[in-house]
Order: sequence, then structure tokens, then C-alpha cells
Amino acid sequence: MSHKFSVSQCRFAFLFMCSMLLGLRGAVAQSAPEFLQQRGVSDTVHSELLNEDRLIYVDFPLDYTPGSAQKYPVAFLLDGDVLLPAAGTVQDYYSGGFTPDMIIIGISNAEYRTRDLTPPKVAKEQATAAADKMEVAMTPNAVAEGGAAVFLDFIEKELVPYVEANYPVTHFRTLIGHSYGGLFTMYALAERPTLFNYYLAIDPSMNWSGGHYHRVLPDKLSATSLEGRSVYITMSGQLHFQDSTVTIANVREDDSWPTEFPRAILKTIDHLEELEPNGLRVGHQFFERDLHGTVPLPSLMEGIIALFDWYQMEGTHKINDPGTSVATLSKIINHRAAKLERNFGYAVPPYPEELLNMSGYMQMDMGDLEKSEMYFTAALEHYPHSANAYDSMADFHEATQAYPAAAECMKKAILLDPLPRYKERLDEFEAQILR
Repeated sequence: MSHKFSVSQCRFAFLFMCSMLLGLRGAVAQSAPEFLQQRGVSDTVHSELLNEDRLIYVDFPLDYTPGSAQKYPVAFLLDGDVLLPAAGTVQDYYSGGFTPDMIIIGISNAEYRTRDLTPPKVAKEQATAAADKMEVAMTPNAVAEGGAAVFLDFIEKELVPYVEANYPVTHFRTLIGHSYGGLFTMYALAERPTLFNYYLAIDPSMNWSGGHYHRVLPDKLSATSLEGRSVYITMSGQLHFQDSTVTIANVREDDSWPTEFPRAILKTIDHLEELEPNGLRVGHQFFERDLHGTVPLPSLMEGIIALFDWYQMEGTHKINDPGTSVATLSKIINHRAAKLERNFGYAVPPYPEELLNMSGYMQMDMGDLEKSEMYFTAALEHYPHSANAYDSMADFHEATQAYPAAAECMKKAILLDPLPRYKERLDEFEAQILR
């Protein structure tokens, strides 16, 4: 039998059936026996283009089941060695309700970071921002620079195909980078605007090469359709190292070298907003309390939520209202399914199977068979390969004494998953038919 609920359980669950998608995620994350854990499963990709093996970290959603046919959007995270724990934690808490479940590919940039993440310097005047000098000095093997074109080729021609061949991901891709990684993220948008759907640039080093790479954005992309592309840029509150009177309100008026970094980010936002008529969706946020080194955490949370703001559930107050009609509930479900397909570019179930299944049982136990049938039918429509969905519909038919229909559901469940208990249920329904 499928899971059933008492009336009291149903009433409680009915009020919180949407919020439980978020609330349980933290509890699940804490259920592992180890007190400290390393995020992600490590893997290695051999690159002919880079002439090296590149380490990656693969972080799965909490509800990931090996062998399942389900595929997930994928986020490629630069500096994965450092940022994956934060990005994974954000997903643990916010995915399912605020953001979709995603597989995160953390790319190691522990070696040759400056080489891989910076485009060539094209101006005679070299950038003089303190952030550039400090980052180059602190990066291992930082002598080489300007290799972003080769690294982008590696991602497009070697890493993406490897990930798609070995992990259950869709073609919906997000690129995330901080500092030089943010610069690379903007470079990738300019050079390969169709490689990724979404771009999150965290306090990006857009002052690189005198700001050349933000100035060329309009020229590079002015003739390109950017429908379905979204960019989100964040800034730290570290606007001037020596003058606390410089604020986000007046930093554009300062022309000293300590403000080159934030002014370049603001100009980048300006240039991106010029591309909004081409379909590009642009968002940005200033984190006044954060420094360059602390801004990744809030940026990952706010940035991913903002990029996927359309994913958030709508109409939950109507879903939770027992007086809402079947027609209205069906409209909400169908609207969400259409919205997800429109944004992802492929069909996506509007809600997890467990939520539709639970809602069907709640309504059945509360005596509303019409709504119960609607939820079970929706589960079958969006999860046609689920034996449990057919088993649940069989429960509905049993409740209405429609034993032939119940038997047909069990036959389909057995074809998908030949569990002994499914065979026992089929025998019971067929015996009822013969009475």
C-alpha cells in the first residue's frame, strides 16, 4: 500500500505542504553520522587543451537517487575548492521551493588560477587596483595570465561534454564566479553567450586591463539575441581602502585608483543594462557590510534566488485553503508546469511526486474525492514512469470501489516495478471483481 495519513496528520500537513519542501532540507542535511563532511564527490577530467588533469567536485541534490532517470540543471562553480561548501549549503536550504534542485560542478582553480580566469591584457596601461596586485601575489603559479580563452574552450569542449556524459544533468547551465572568476564569468557571456543560461558574477574584477572587458560587452552582444539569459552581479562594501566617506552613492564621482574596482563593476552593470532590449535579464545587489573575501556567501544565496525568482511557488495560500475549487487548483498546477517549461526550455514536473501524492491522500482522507483524484491524476501525468503513482491511484479507485480500474493501475505498477506487494494487491482487486 502507498503511504496514507490520518485526518489530523492531513490537516497539519495540508497547512505546511509547501513549506515542508524547505524546512526538511536542513534536517536531512544534519542526518549524516559524521560531524564534519567534505562537500562533493571528487572526479578528474583530462584536458588535451590544457595539457593536464583538472580536478572537479560534483555536489548532488539532497534527494538525488543513483540510477534514477531524473536529470537536474547544472551549475558550474569556479574556485570550487573554496566555494563549494557555501554553494552546497545554500542549495540544501533553498532548493525545492526557492530554487530548483541542481547538480553543482565545482571546478578546481587552486593552480594556475590567474592564467585560467583572466583574459589577455589588451591595453598598454596596466590595471593598478590593489585588489589585482594582492590577488596575483596570493595565487599559486600566478606568473602566467591571460589564458581565459583556452580555459573557456576547455569548459565548452571538454568539461561540459564530460559532465553531460557522466552525470544526470540537463542542458540548462549556470556559471558562477567570484573576483577573477567573476571576470571570467562576464568574459564567457561576451564570448559564448549561448553556452550558459545564467551568470552569477560575485564582486568581479572588471577593472582588469583598464576595464576593457566591460566596455566591449555592448559591441560584442548588441546583435545577439539574449532571450532566456540572465545575469546577476554583486558588489562588496569594500569601496575604498583608505577613505570611509566613499559610499555607493558617491563612488562614481571618485577618480582615484582605490575605487577603480567598484567603479568598474558599476560600469559593467550599466553596459549590461544596455543589452536588456536584446532579452538579457540583469540584476545586481550591493552588500554594504561585506568585504571582498566575505561577499561570496550572501551573494550565492541572494544571487541564485534572484536568478531563479520565477521558480518560486505561487498560489500556496489557495492550495492551503480547503475551499479552493478543483478547477482553481488544476489551473495553479498547470500554470506552474507551463512556467517551468517556458523558463527551462523542457518539461519539468510542477511539484515533487511526494507532494502530489501526499495531497491526494490528504483530500481522500478528508472526504474530498474530487480533489483527491485531481492530485493523483496530476502525479500520473507528470510522473508516468512511477509505479508508486499508479499504486496511489489504485488506492483512490479502491476507495470508490472501482475495482477494475484499480486492477489496471496495479498491472501498470507491476510493469514498472514488480514488487510482491503489488502482485498481492492485484490479486485482491481481481478477487473483488469476481464477487
